[in-house]
Amino acid sequence: MENSARQTIMITNDDGIDAPGLQALVRALLSTNLYEVRVCAPDSEKSAVSHSVTLHHALSAKRVEIAGATAFAVSGTPADCASLGLSKELFPTLPDLVISGINRGSNCGYHIICSGTVAGAREAFIYGVPAISMVGGKSNVQDFLLAAQACLPLIAAVLNEIKNQRYPQRSFLNVDVPTDVVNHKGYKLTKQSRSMVKLGWRQVTSETQGGKMLSTMTMETASFNPSEAQLPTTQHELMLFKREITITPLGALSPAEIDSETYFTSWLPGVDENASPSALGDERK
Repeated sequence: MENSARQTIMITNDDGIDAPGLQALVRALLSTNLYEVRVCAPDSEKSAVSHSVTLHHALSAKRVEIAGATAFAVSGTPADCASLGLSKELFPTLPDLVISGINRGSNCGYHIICSGTVAGAREAFIYGVPAISMVGGKSNVQDFLLAAQACLPLIAAVLNEIKNQRYPQRSFLNVDVPTDVVNHKGYKLTKQSRSMVKLGWRQVTSETQGGKMLSTMTMETASFNPSEAQLPTTQHELMLFKREITITPLGALSPAEIDSETYFTSWLPGVDENASPSALGDERK
């Protein structure tokens, strides 16, 4: 197959361009000899920056060497990198697919709010380019390489749907790979869970700077039974617990729960009536 006929994949992340997960994903994709691979990723770690973008100062984009790929390190957020990579300022054409990751951890439930990994994929989706956010693996290149290789059939299937113009345009995918990826049990479609993320804090001390507070991210579930607190409680988490690779379609904007919509539909007319000029006039009497 000629290079011009190859489909193009652009990779970004929030762990930074030197992160082992990104390096492993590039290697896995290049090993197929099927794709043109581009990289546009932060020049340093930008974890948990959510969908923040840079507005008031210039970004730098530096060409870096990643064997087999065309790569740029950018002094911005994952959303910045996705946007710049799709602007045609760095690359001559749009890619067929954007993959954000592969990063360590999981993006269950409301992790997606603060996830820079998800934001990189979401920004591509906003630009109208199919995108996948991908997390999993442990900590070294080999672990991430196994996770990336496990996702190659999914990536190939998505690109085939794109090529044949069958791929849906109203969502992007969030992929969570279980830690024990060697023994994974295939792919499973899930819905976004309702697990809530809260920041925990602990005090640390410094001889030169005094006391400081260090944040740690924790996951809270809907369970109120302490004995159940360590167990997965949502479909998404249960699938990871069972060593399945979860595929969760996401949208750019998360809709409110149906019961909330019903409540506000009946509540708002009363507020509107109380805010009318005639009602305000009556209160002044």
